[in-house]
Order: sequence, then structure tokens, then C-alpha cells
Amino acid sequence: MIKKSPNTIRTKGSARAAKRSIPALAAVMLLLAVWQLVSSCGLVPGYMLPSPVQVVQAFIQERTLLWQHSVITLQEAFIGLALGVLTGFIFAVLMDTCEVLYRAFYPILVITQTVPTVAIAPLLVLWFGYEMTPKIILIVLVTFFPVTVGLLDGFRSADQDAIGLLRSMGAGRWQIFRYIKFPSALPQFFSALRIAAAYSVVGAVISEWLGGFGGLGVYMTRVKKAFAFDKMFAVILLISAISLLLMALVDLAERKCMPYRRLQDNEQKKA
Repeated sequence: MIKKSPNTIRTKGSARAAKRSIPALAAVMLLLAVWQLVSSCGLVPGYMLPSPVQVVQAFIQERTLLWQHSVITLQEAFIGLALGVLTGFIFAVLMDTCEVLYRAFYPILVITQTVPTVAIAPLLVLWFGYEMTPKIILIVLVTFFPVTVGLLDGFRSADQDAIGLLRSMGAGRWQIFRYIKFPSALPQFFSALRIAAAYSVVGAVISEWLGGFGGLGVYMTRVKKAFAFDKMFAVILLISAISLLLMALVDLAERKCMPYRRLQDNEQKKA
């Protein structure tokens, strides 16, 4: 029996990934072509809908300024996301450990997500000023909930037979958590982390709209007041690209932490 080398397996996996991405790339190219056609034909005034070429030109002209504002937004997003994940992990562990805490706090967690982010942001700016603190707090508020719910669902979906087996062998809570509950919650955790990563950038931009000294949200406010919609679209595309990059980093982390997941997915597809 001839064994396939790891390089051959990786090459085939890359080829399959490239093949799967073709429909998405085709859809994006079609959308850009329609956008350019609408702009070129004058169906929408140019000052309201700049063409993709104009957006790219604006991005190139403003690349230095966009980079400076992006650094500020990314700092806020990373710090807020890290604190949101930590907060969500602590809440999930506590509510999984104590049923009373679960019944007491889970409804409150749901209620916190019914309050619009735009309504909270002005209060945070009023209480904490225009520095980075209110931005980070807002990002924590929008990111900890999906992480908490994802981890909590993962903890509660752990194999009860395996937990009973470990208990019969004298395992304590920490050992059950380490070997059963936490590994079983990893898929839900990474799914929630993808959502939280996208929310972190959006939350940072929304908080910057309402006041600040730098960031992509502040830049958007300035170019909107100047009616520079080509620059407005450029920063929107940049925010989308940053969100996609963060989600790709989460996917990479998932593959590193759960290498067996890809093998299971491949086996299911073959079956």
C-alpha cells in the first residue's frame, strides 16, 4: 500500500479549497461588474454611488490616513474582543457550575442584547469620555454574549456517559471540565468567536461615530460631512476586509486547536 505524503495531502486540500472558492469569487466579480455598469451608465448620480474604480482610487489616495485610523480601530477591537471572550468564558463556567446562577443571570444576558448598541454608546461616551475606554466597554458588551451562549451550550451538550465514567473513576470537577466539557465546547466556541470577531470591529466603528480622536468611525464621520462618498465606500470596504481577516484568523486558530475536525468533516463528505 502506497502512503501519500503530507505535502501531497496539503496540495490536494489547497486545490479543493481553491475550487470551492470559485463560486464566491465569481459572485463578487459579477457584483462589481454590475456596480461599475450602473455607475458608468449614470443610472445613479456619481456623487451618490461612486464607481468601484473611483473607490479604489480614493483608497490609494487615502491609504496612509486609512492605515493610521485602522490601527486605532484594531487596537480597540482586539482589546475589547479579548476582554469579551474572557468575560464570556467566566460567565459560561459559573452558570454551568451553578444552576442557580444560570437561572438568575441567563435572562439578564438576553435582556442586555435587546438594547440597541446605538442607544448605549452615547451613555458610555457621556460617562467615560472620548478616549478608548467607552469603545472597549461597548465592544465587550456586544462580544461576550455570543461567546457565553456558545460555550454554555457546548458545556451542556457534553457526553453525560463520559462524565459519569470519569466520576466513577474518582475524577473531580476540574478533570471533568478539562477532559470532557471544554473539548466538547470547542466547536461552539469557535463558531461564536467568528461572530464576536465581526461584532468587535462593527462595535468599535459605531462607538467612534459618536465621538473620538481617531479610528475608522471618526474618519467615516468626517468624509460623510464632506460628502466624499468615494472615501466613504473605501472605508466601508476596508472595514469588511478587516472583519473577514479576523474571521479567517479564527478559522486558522480552529484548525490548529482542532486538527481532528477537518478529518471528521472529510470522512462525513466521503460517506
